[in-house]
Amino acid sequence: MKLAVKQRVGEKKKDIKEIRRDGNIPAIIYSSKTQPEKLIIEGSEFKTVLREMKPGQLPTTIFTLSDGKKERKAIVKDIQYHLTTYIVSHIDFEELVEDVPVNVKVPVNCIGIVDCIGVKLGGFLRQVVRHVKVECLPKHIPSEFIVDVKDLGIRQSKRLKDIALPIGVKPLASQEEVLVVIAKR
Repeated sequence: MKLAVKQRVGEKKKDIKEIRRDGNIPAIIYSSKTQPEKLIIEGSEFKTVLREMKPGQLPTTIFTLSDGKKERKAIVKDIQYHLTTYIVSHIDFEELVEDVPVNVKVPVNCIGIVDCIGVKLGGFLRQVVRHVKVECLPKHIPSEFIVDVKDLGIRQSKRLKDIALPIGVKPLASQEEVLVVIAKR
């Protein structure tokens, strides 16, 4: 996903309010190589990107931030919303450096729910974990983890050790952590 950015110069509260009033989003990009850089992202462009994205995919989406002179790859580390309008009010990016590992929250998606044995017998799927935090190089960032639940019976579960992790991806949670369980009603 490509985003056009501009450098932000003002640091006062009124400058930030003016950016938001214009429909744009103040942002900052952190890097292991340089000092944090303050940016402005066009609000309508970011909203379009969010609409096209599958739910839960934001933490693993790699953005190309372009200011016209140079392009940098980054991921969203934090996003803040207005309390009442739920409009994006600030974004923190982390620049991706080729040989520096990064911590990412990868979404966990379940498939086979309709055909699940335990669900057919009256149970229901309870997804305990929605994201798994992993450490990997930027080129190995997975978009999601798929958990097939169709063979689970009532009171059976799938753990982190039951999913196939790609090469170069190290989970930061216990291998015994329960991801999904078929609970009894």
